[in-house]
Amino acid sequence: MKTKTLLSILVLFAAINSFAQVATPQKITLLFAGDVMMHDSQLAAAKQPNADAYNFEPAFALIKPLIEKYDLAFANLETTLGIKPYKGYPNFSSPPQLAVELQRTGFDVLVTANNHSVDKLGKGIDKTIEVLDSLGIPHTGTFINPAVRDTTYPLLIEHNGFRLALLNYTYGTNGIAIPAPRVVNLIDTLQIQADIDKAIKLAPDMVIAMMHWGDEYKESPNTVQQKLATMMTQRGVNLVIGSHPHVLQPMTWTRDSIQNHLVVYSLGNFISGQRTIPRDGAAVVGVELTKTLNNCEISDVHYHLTYVHYPVIGGIRHFMVVPVSLVETTPEMPAPGGAGWGRLWNYAVGARAVMKKNINVPEKIND
Repeated sequence: MKTKTLLSILVLFAAINSFAQVATPQKITLLFAGDVMMHDSQLAAAKQPNADAYNFEPAFALIKPLIEKYDLAFANLETTLGIKPYKGYPNFSSPPQLAVELQRTGFDVLVTANNHSVDKLGKGIDKTIEVLDSLGIPHTGTFINPAVRDTTYPLLIEHNGFRLALLNYTYGTNGIAIPAPRVVNLIDTLQIQADIDKAIKLAPDMVIAMMHWGDEYKESPNTVQQKLATMMTQRGVNLVIGSHPHVLQPMTWTRDSIQNHLVVYSLGNFISGQRTIPRDGAAVVGVELTKTLNNCEISDVHYHLTYVHYPVIGGIRHFMVVPVSLVETTPEMPAPGGAGWGRLWNYAVGARAVMKKNINVPEKIND
């Protein structure tokens, strides 16, 4: 009798302990960056004396510590890779070293559906995918053929016990026809609805849609963006992250007893050669997810302002992504090249004016 009682107690204790472990909240942090562009001026800054050698490490050295603090980091790769000659606007192609450095900086996932996806035609799509695959960087948005899209899309990302389904679309490809059999995900509401339904069947904790949309250089979303965002969140998308306008647009975190979703209309230029304010800066948005048992929710959202500093060092113009708050809160930080911070202050004032329209998404000063 005593043995049975002891066994029952042990079984009950094990069950309680197992439940407690399962019920312990799990957390993961995500970071999203906007447009990664490479204009001619940036390529010239990274070019090394040796043939085909490029060094992009200085471009991301100051932002790297921030990116690395997040469990998963995503960005929009707005250039093709590996097609020579390497060029900027209007038909972008960058050396594979760019993807290598993005990975070293802490970016884990890249999306490739944007208006420059077809800049180097079919070879550009193929080579970009080849480069990313060779580095083991998960990606989505462009595909070598429909069969690959059918079997790999939506992209399912599994990390730290979380399952994330990633979607990616662009409004167009600058009028360049998509060369068959390649596929570039275009914004089509019926297709997006079908893809969302397919994503939900994968039983993810969150569905994320990274959208290339909106009007260039406009600091407010247009009606198409707003309607698409509403449709996607009502259909089951939890995070809608926008790019393309090359400037910041507001962010809205809707959280009440019924809804919990985030819409970021535009993150701006994470890095580019565009120097006209406000195109010379951006924001990265941080998201915390918390999962308990079978329930996963967005538990925190914030943003960091970033700026593309471009000092002349040793007679060469450089392009460096800088966290704005790092400069503001670290007076002793040596200014690379010793000049140019005045433009950062001007950018920050304008960016914060736009971000005042955010709903439930505050700025985080340092991390």
